[in-house]
Amino acid sequence: MTIELGILAAHVPSICHRENVPHFQQEIVAKMDDIAVKITEMKPDAVILVSCHWPSTFHHYVDVSPRHKGILTAFECPDIISDVEYDYPGDQELGDALVLAGKHARLPVIAVNDPTYIWDYGTVVPLRYLVPNADIPVVNLSITMAAGLEETYKWGQEIGKVLNQSDKKYVFVFSGALAHNLVRGRHHMPTVSEQALDNQFIDYIVNQNWELAKEMLPQYANVAGVEGGGRHLAMMLGALEDRYKPTFHTYAQSSGSGNAIMTFELENHLQGTK
Repeated sequence: MTIELGILAAHVPSICHRENVPHFQQEIVAKMDDIAVKITEMKPDAVILVSCHWPSTFHHYVDVSPRHKGILTAFECPDIISDVEYDYPGDQELGDALVLAGKHARLPVIAVNDPTYIWDYGTVVPLRYLVPNADIPVVNLSITMAAGLEETYKWGQEIGKVLNQSDKKYVFVFSGALAHNLVRGRHHMPTVSEQALDNQFIDYIVNQNWELAKEMLPQYANVAGVEGGGRHLAMMLGALEDRYKPTFHTYAQSSGSGNAIMTFELENHLQGTK
C-alpha cells in the first residue's frame, strides 16, 4: 500500500472545542468532519502528522512513542486550550523506520520515546476532528528551524519512500496555515496581497503544477509569513510529489492567517473507484 490520503489541515485554537467555533470557521470544521468519515472508511494503519507547533531547533524529531497520552494546556493560548485530554496509540515500528530512513539520507533525524512529552495543539486540534475516536495509531513529526525548505523537502521525500514501500495504508496530515502574519482579532483576513499569494499557491497545487509550487514557496513563505516558514508545505510537496489528485475544500481566516483545507488522493485509487 502507500500514502492513501494527504491532508492540509487547520489547527486554529478557536476550533479546539466544537461549541466555541466562530461562524467564519464553521466550514473548516465541517470539511474536516467530512474527511474524518473518509478516513474511517479507509481504515488506515497509521496517521503521520507534521505540526508547525512542534518547532525543533536543530534536529528533525519523530515521536515514536507506543502511546500518546497527556493533558494539553497550550502555552500560547491557555485561555482557549486548557486541560484538553488526549490518548492515542502510537506506532513505534513505523516511527523507527522513518528515523532510520532519515539517518540513511544523512539527515539529522532523532527518535523521541518519552511518556512525559506533551503534544502541541497543532497536533491535538486537527486530530480531534480527523480521528475523533482516537483509534488509529499516530506518529508525529517536528518542523526544524535549522533546516531550510530544500532539506525539509528532501526529508518529506524520504518519508514518502518509506510509506510508499510499505504493505500498509497511511494518512499523512500537514498541520499548518498558509499566510501567517498574525494580527489581533481572529475575524481578520490576511491582507489582499497575502490572499493573492495564498490563492496562487493553491491554484498551482490544484492544477498539479508541483514544480511551480515548489519554485514559488521560498519567496511566498517570506512575504506572506507562511506558518513554520512553509516547512510543512515543503514536506507535503516532497512526500506527495505528482502522484496525487488535489482537492481544495475551503479557506478561512484566523487573526490574519489564511487556513486552507485540502486533500490529496492517489490518482490510481480514484480511477479504481470510478
